[in-house]
Amino acid sequence: MSDQPEEPADNISSGAGEALDFDPAEADTRAEAVVDALGERYWRKAYGGQDAFECLVRTILSQNTSDVASQPAHDELMTRYGGDDVDLAATLADAEQSELAETIQSAGLYNQKSEMIVGAAAEILAEFGSEAGFDEFVRDGEPDEVRERLLEIHGVGPKTADCVLLFSGGRGGVFPVDTHVHRIARRMGLAPPDADHEAVREHLERDVPAEKCGFGHTAMIQFGREYCSARKPACLDGPEACPLYELCDRVGVDEVAESVVDPAEAAD
Repeated sequence: MSDQPEEPADNISSGAGEALDFDPAEADTRAEAVVDALGERYWRKAYGGQDAFECLVRTILSQNTSDVASQPAHDELMTRYGGDDVDLAATLADAEQSELAETIQSAGLYNQKSEMIVGAAAEILAEFGSEAGFDEFVRDGEPDEVRERLLEIHGVGPKTADCVLLFSGGRGGVFPVDTHVHRIARRMGLAPPDADHEAVREHLERDVPAEKCGFGHTAMIQFGREYCSARKPACLDGPEACPLYELCDRVGVDEVAESVVDPAEAAD
């Protein structure tokens, strides 16, 4: 794996995980072929190993902002409230919300996010007793049960729950859907053009082998940043500009008019 590009540090995965080796052999589905093609371009990792509560906090901080903005907020939070011998859940459950909001302000929406984090910490501490108890539940519990419980926490949506399952629990077959994945999967024709985030997740988890889902999620985000942006995908510069051109339906992309609409609008 030494010849593979390194994963950027400024993303939700935080570089955690182990090198994954898979051969881009003949794929059973087009979605798998897309992931295999991304595997020729980007790092390949199997994810897992993050502390579950810290992963939850990091993911809340990343909501509605970029990883570049949320990473400093996470670092400041850990400097102020974390430590090797500190139960982060207990510390944040007792945190003064205004102080926490000031600490994480670079992540944006800091008043709402600080409220979510303090509330989640208190709830987790009350039910699981400690950060370690929550970590054990996420790693060892039935995935559907863990996901359902995570979704009951205020501020935790499907993408956040799936990121905790993937990056902390190391659960194979979990393909979190953020705005990049939602856009790209529908634009490429891997999911219906009007599919919501949950429907996109169901299609990808059905069509991509479990061991490739985590990598597919992180690599598709990187691909969205570099090639398949919302307003100007690389294909508008010609077929040769996009490495996945032959695998893409380009739903909502008019290469002649050089215009782009959301795939759902193109299907109307």
